[in-house]
Amino acid sequence: MKMLMHICCAPCAIYPVDRLRSDGITVMGFFYRHNIHPFTECTRREETLKAYAERITLKVIYQEGYEVEEFLRKMAFREADRCRICYHDRLYTTAKLARSGKFDSFSTTLLYSKFQRHDLIAEIGESVGKSVDVPFFYQDFRTGWKTGVTVSKELEMYRQQYCGCIYSEKQRYFTSHSRSSG
Repeated sequence: MKMLMHICCAPCAIYPVDRLRSDGITVMGFFYRHNIHPFTECTRREETLKAYAERITLKVIYQEGYEVEEFLRKMAFREADRCRICYHDRLYTTAKLARSGKFDSFSTTLLYSKFQRHDLIAEIGESVGKSVDVPFFYQDFRTGWKTGVTVSKELEMYRQQYCGCIYSEKQRYFTSHSRSSG
């Protein structure tokens, strides 16, 4: 099976890529960047992924441009539903690429994170897969959470502290800052 995997960052790719390869699946990555804020964070994640992909001989498609304004327009006044919108954008873009590249399926490293909403990712992935006519591959990669963390630290990878969007950045840093300075 040939799979296109949306990759949010290198540390989250470690376990899923290894697991899929050990199951005999040929994996190619796709780095979606429009949701990652600020741009310096986006480039740092991309550079880390490039170094890791080279290390493990993983081909990756890197999205061009930086459409953060479009991302923010989609989120305006829908902040409470931002994860659904963001998941949809990333999975839909991945599925369209998978179809044009004649992949057998698509998936996402978001399924590795214990902080993501797996039920919602699966629901959106299935729906998008049907609409684009490429099957969504669901596997709960959270079982390898500790393995991925350990390996990423051993490799001295950059490990971000928030999902990527401006809202998650605020939630992570403003909340911890307000607790420590209060």
